[in-house]
Order: sequence, then structure tokens, then C-alpha cells
Amino acid sequence: MQNVKSFLNSFLEYLQIEKNYSKYTIVSYTKDIEFFLAFMEAEGIETLKQVTYADTRLFLTKLHKEQYSKRSIARKISSLRSFYRYLHREQLVEQNPFALVSLPKKEQKTPRFLYEEELQQVFEVSDLTTPLGQRNQAILELMYATGIRVSECSNIQLQDLELSFQTVLINGKAKKQRYVPFGKYALHALEAYLGDGRLTLLQKGKADTKTLFLNARGGPLTNRGIRLIINKVMEQTADHIRISPHVLRHTFATHMLNHGADLRTIQELLGHENLSTTQIYTHVSKERLKSVYMDAHPRA
Repeated sequence: MQNVKSFLNSFLEYLQIEKNYSKYTIVSYTKDIEFFLAFMEAEGIETLKQVTYADTRLFLTKLHKEQYSKRSIARKISSLRSFYRYLHREQLVEQNPFALVSLPKKEQKTPRFLYEEELQQVFEVSDLTTPLGQRNQAILELMYATGIRVSECSNIQLQDLELSFQTVLINGKAKKQRYVPFGKYALHALEAYLGDGRLTLLQKGKADTKTLFLNARGGPLTNRGIRLIINKVMEQTADHIRISPHVLRHTFATHMLNHGADLRTIQELLGHENLSTTQIYTHVSKERLKSVYMDAHPRA
């Protein structure tokens, strides 16, 4: 299996250098492929060239017997399909045995989002007379205004902000950049934080930093820090309101769609590579339309 390991290392280098995949994604690919290599060894399959479509069906049977979720199975098959596609491109194998394997249909969960009345309660929690309150409000307003991911929020630098144009440069997945506009509420929250709260927090730090959002010690705020802030805000709102960074992202997309934005625009703002990922929000909109209809129509 020595050649197999070298092929795997070559593929991982390709993902890192040519595809610009994150470390987390590469680790996931590695685990999925190594899992299959262990299956090959158990089945007495010595080389990647020897794997047939029948072997892939046997592999699928093993995954089902071990009660892997549909999502895990789909990810493993997708990883192996990409691996073999690379091997075929490099002429290391003659065919891709995973090319015809059907992925199990994912269970589509309707994204959770907040109604506009619920969202208003979230924006009334922070104490705007304190540096941390100003920071928290700026985070909430900006995340709802732009629909950015928590990792994208923590990575924003001062030079990424264009307050006069009300836009922010976002460094998304796979090092892809996009400009996202934001409205007056986010603008006012950012101006208050930058002109007061951030200056106070910066004085507590040991070194100057250009990261937009700072922690209580004056250093860059991490992904985990933002999640903790949002959890704390959640505890201070009504019991039935449950928010998270991703709920804010879902809320942004749902509200945009409900107020007339087209899917292509929402796709670009969210940084989705495929429109199919964005289309899940049409289900949310339809559910809301149905709910309004049932409540309002006299003969519903």
C-alpha cells in the first residue's frame, strides 16, 4: 500500500496548492480516504487500480451496516470521487469507480431564522454606554446586515471597511473575496464602536492590532469569542428566541428573499459557490407565505 500513500499525499498537496482548500477540509478528505484504504486492506485489494464499481457497492453496504448518517456517507463518497478524478487526470488509474455511485439524498432541514419582531428584541440587549456593549451591537448589526459567517466576521480588518461607501471586504472560503454592502443601522453601530468602544479596548492590549473586533483584553476577537457573545445575548432575550451566528445568516437571507431580492444576488452576498445552496431559502419563504395565507384567507 506504499504507492497508495504517496498518491494520497500528492492529492492532498493538489487540494492545498491548486484548490486553496482549508486545513479543516483537507483533514476531512484525509480521514475519508484513509477510511477507504483500511477497507481496501481488509478486502485484500492491493492497488487503487483494482477497485471496481462492485467494490464501491460493497463499501456502501459497509457504511450502511455501521449506521453512518446519510450526510457522512455522501461526504465520504464525494471525497473518494474527487480523489479518483484526480488520479484519472494524472493517468494513475484507468477509470473512476465512484463516478456512477449515487449519493444518498440529504435530509433537508429548513433553516431556522428570526422574525423581524424577534430580531428587534436582540438589538435591544446591549448596553451602548460601555465599550463591550458597543462592540456587541456592532457585531450583531453587521452580521445581520451582511449575512457573513462567524469566521469571516472575526477576520475583518480595519482596512476592509469602507464606511463612506457602506461596504466591507469579506475574505471567504477558499480565499475567495467579495464586497458586501451594509445599511445605516450597521453603519451607526460601527461608527459608535470605532469612535469610542474600540479605542478604549485597544488601550488594554499589549500591541496595536488592525483587527476590527477586539476582546476585553484588547486583542483580536476569535470565532469562539463571537459565539460566546451571541450566546450571552440570547440568554438576555425572551425565552423562545434562540440565535446563533448561523441563525443571523439564515435570517439575513430569508428577510432579503421575503422583501424581493433575487436568488442570484443573495447567492453572491452569502458567498455561496452554487445556487443550489441558496435555494433552500425559497422553502423558508414558501412556508411563510403559506402561514400568512392560512391566517389571513377567510376560507383557508
